[in-house]
Amino acid sequence: MHVRWYKSIKEEHDLKIVDLTEPMEPGMKVYPGDPEVKMDIVHTHEKNSWELRELSFGTHTGTHVDAFSHMLEDGKTLDEIPLTQFFGDAQVVDPDDDLPTDMGLFFVSEVGVELLEKILLAEPPFVGGMIDLGLERALLENEVITYTNLVNLEQISKNETFTFYGLPLKIKDGDGSPVRAVALID
Repeated sequence: MHVRWYKSIKEEHDLKIVDLTEPMEPGMKVYPGDPEVKMDIVHTHEKNSWELRELSFGTHTGTHVDAFSHMLEDGKTLDEIPLTQFFGDAQVVDPDDDLPTDMGLFFVSEVGVELLEKILLAEPPFVGGMIDLGLERALLENEVITYTNLVNLEQISKNETFTFYGLPLKIKDGDGSPVRAVALID
């Protein structure tokens, strides 16, 4: 049923999906001091008739979303933030251009806290891409969700509106979570 639904929508709207997620694997690069990624096979088809892995990694590993509590002691945690803040219309933008309002913003070149006021005037629900640590902290202080370690943003035309999904795991008191981030381009 879902495959037919997707094919129907894809044909009707010429839908393109861009995966913005970095693959998670043992030994991948993590922020200095964060836990290393470990993936161990616990059960195998040969021994147990099914396969199962044990995963170990930090909440800010790979492509991930940051809850406000990541950098604010009294900030909202993942389970306190409405799901509606983790998806919606978005654009890949250039920091020198006028920013669209009321939609997610993604940067393919690094931007810093000097862009904060301009971003806040655009009132985005989320921001991601190449944002430095100072801007990330300032956005979280202003209750703007941040996404880090996105890939393939260059496959999306700048200033083209698309639908973004970056849903976190539902982690009680979570400060962040790996996500499967995707762009749906009509």
